Amino acid sequence: MFDKIVIFEKRYDELNAKLYDPTVAADAEQYNSIMKEIKEIEPVALKFKEYRNAERSLEEAKQMLAESDDEELKEMLAEEIADCKAKIEKTSEELKILLLPKDPNDERNVIMEIRAGAGGEEAALFCAVLFRMYGMYAEKHSFKTELIYANETELGGYKEISFMISGSGAYSKLKFESGVHRVQRVPETESQGRIHTSTVTVAVLPEAEDVEYEIDPADLKFDTFRSSGAGGQHINKTSSAVRITHIPTGTVVECQEERSQFKNRDKALKVLKSRLLNEKIQAQQAAVSAERKAQVGTGERNERIRTYNYPQGRVTDHRIGLTLYKIDEILNGSIDEIIDALIAADRAEKLASEKE
Repeated sequence: MFDKIVIFEKRYDELNAKLYDPTVAADAEQYNSIMKEIKEIEPVALKFKEYRNAERSLEEAKQMLAESDDEELKEMLAEEIADCKAKIEKTSEELKILLLPKDPNDERNVIMEIRAGAGGEEAALFCAVLFRMYGMYAEKHSFKTELIYANETELGGYKEISFMISGSGAYSKLKFESGVHRVQRVPETESQGRIHTSTVTVAVLPEAEDVEYEIDPADLKFDTFRSSGAGGQHINKTSSAVRITHIPTGTVVECQEERSQFKNRDKALKVLKSRLLNEKIQAQQAAVSAERKAQVGTGERNERIRTYNYPQGRVTDHRIGLTLYKIDEILNGSIDEIIDALIAADRAEKLASEKE
């Protein structure tokens, strides 16, 4: 492990030295490239320096202990040695995590698609609840939310809604949200006060760059239609809404949120490319090795991942057995505790796989 880290450290020092070169400072493209690489390797390089400082302090304390006759000083040095050993163990584990292979999509923007499952109107209403939750989470993290498509119901729910969340690291935070979200609550329309169980599916797609997935224009079928919404909302007099069908796969994407047909077309193409790229990535991973059954789950849409129980004020993530009795906070966008626990579980699973 440390052979790899020494290479990181040398490269980090080389790159920092280059920043003082006037020719580099004058070349914006080269300067930005170097800064990007520094940002990628800096956490490992700095953590390794921390590790080596702890080792150095340990050796110095051991040497002083061997040479000292002062009992009070020996007691202090023994405590320092224990602290240094704990520090070395801690930084060693942190280095292992930093050296784990990174998901190349982690820094991307995400396209999220929420669809009503079992439960009729109640499921559609919960789609709206989850859309609000993710929007509030995005706002807390200074991410930008942009609506792409919404199929609204008469009561203010959504049969389907898709939107983009933009910001550095958005995918790394939200990628574990893919799956079936189950809600248990008494619907407002239920006169008997019985608890109703509904399901909603969430898909999280990394945004595809134009250069990554080329689509043959001949494989696309474009349709335009008038935008529509529940209760006559958002109705346009012109056919600005766009539907794109990818003929080889049968994938269909719609966008009607913009008044401009061209803007709707661009958004729909972006979603289509992201869906097709995601399918390509999944197929490649399956071909390389059997899909890893990680503790946090596979992220497939047919996998029930979380339950929101209103009567008990409880939210349970079934993949890691985490239960929190703070449903109101969570539905107001405070999902960091769940996300951090999922990331930690994924890292633990990867570390265990590395040791096998």
